[in-house]
Amino acid sequence: MLYEEKIKRMGNAGRNGGEYYTPRPLIRAMVRVVQPKIGERIYDGACGSAGFLCEAYDYLAASKKLGTADLKTLQERTFYGKEKKSLAYVIAIMNLILHGIETPNIIHTNTLAENLADIQDKDRMDVVLANPPFGGKERAEVQQNFPIRTGETAFLFLQHFIKMLKAGGRAGIVIKNTFLSNSDNASVSLRKLLLESCNLHTILDCPGGTFQGAGVKTVVLFFEKGAPTRKTWYYQLDPGRNMGKTNPLNDADLAEFVELQKTFADSPKSWSVEAAQIDTASYDLSVKNPDGGEVVAHRSPQEILDEISRGDAECAEVLATIRALL
Repeated sequence: MLYEEKIKRMGNAGRNGGEYYTPRPLIRAMVRVVQPKIGERIYDGACGSAGFLCEAYDYLAASKKLGTADLKTLQERTFYGKEKKSLAYVIAIMNLILHGIETPNIIHTNTLAENLADIQDKDRMDVVLANPPFGGKERAEVQQNFPIRTGETAFLFLQHFIKMLKAGGRAGIVIKNTFLSNSDNASVSLRKLLLESCNLHTILDCPGGTFQGAGVKTVVLFFEKGAPTRKTWYYQLDPGRNMGKTNPLNDADLAEFVELQKTFADSPKSWSVEAAQIDTASYDLSVKNPDGGEVVAHRSPQEILDEISRGDAECAEVLATIRALL
């Protein structure tokens, strides 16, 4: 729809509202792996433009012929989100309404200001799908809400999401790839917590350019809460081309991942690591393809400047459109 395209353009610009945009093909692949079901509660505590919740709605709406009870469940008791920033909050509400959710359960709040100790069983969710902000810093009083204290927002969100899951609950979380190997105490402790309290069954390694306008590399963690990790399956996504505004990630790029993940099959791009092989001093989860590394593609400085210029113009157009809708 037009509104989604406007948000996408902001994402391509890599600034302002674009920070709330996660590529829809990646979200759709994450939803297909996590496989939410009607009757389950789906949560994103850093929902941005609510892309994960909208794609989950589309997935569920297409999964079966919906009866009146199903529609009521989807409308009222399925999708839950929280968002700190005002612009993103407004975009999320409007996006869900345009997708057919008439009364979105979205709260305008700083999720990380909530103390983990206050989360009760009634608050917990069946499914978490999220791309929390990373690179931000939270003040000391917010860090006090978490057993593993760190200023890195993404690491605080990961603790929050683990706590928010029910036993047996499933998650797909985007996080900066350095999380897998950072040697600081918080990173090591968080990897230990994840491996011991959850079954981290899949790690999707995303190539540079997945998030247009952002230079960081990311991975997607897929896990189920309630049992320790025994084996982790890795998939190294390689579309075979330079990705950018004119060559964005598409559904076909992720089709092999989604198919192989069903059986955790080995391939030139995928392999498994037993938990017993993981060093318990560092809990290093680095992506190390036994068939070789990846080739990193680079853009020229002029290509980058041209994209920034185009992005600025498109971003101004999108913001003007949103203001006109308010």
